[in-house]
Amino acid sequence: MILEPLPSGDDIPGPLLTELTALYASNRDFHALSGDFPDPDDIRPEQVAKALADELVNPGVEVLLARSEGRLVGVAVTLAHHPDPADPDPWIGLLMIDAGAQRQGHGRRIARRVEDRFRAEGRTAARLAVLDNNPRGLAFWTALGYEVIDHRRDRQLGRPCAVLRKALHEPDRA
Repeated sequence: MILEPLPSGDDIPGPLLTELTALYASNRDFHALSGDFPDPDDIRPEQVAKALADELVNPGVEVLLARSEGRLVGVAVTLAHHPDPADPDPWIGLLMIDAGAQRQGHGRRIARRVEDRFRAEGRTAARLAVLDNNPRGLAFWTALGYEVIDHRRDRQLGRPCAVLRKALHEPDRA
């Protein structure tokens, strides 16, 4: 699996935007839970481009693309520093796997690679938030060793979330 940053620039190349749109659209149930798109049954390239552009305007945000055998299987959005200065940890803002490639270990591999990147930067823990209405997401992250440390509303849309944290010791290769 290759994990690489989204190419910089103002516009996402057309073929890549097509791949990203297909990945986002394949996750209809998640988008119905999150409310990130007005119609989870009709996710359009311009909406995906705007969502990614909105992420990338924030300092320290990186969009990482995961490919397996040349195919885009996932996307991760990371945040080097949370807007709350009392929070020292980097965040995983999003981890999305193409629905047709789920349950094949891609999510675990991407999460490990993101954690490895944080470790390489000298970071000692990572955080993320899971929507309260997403028990599958919570089960995924707790299986990877993340622990619920708080419950609060997300900063963007005020949705109730569980905040999870994992200490980043030696790489977990389980």
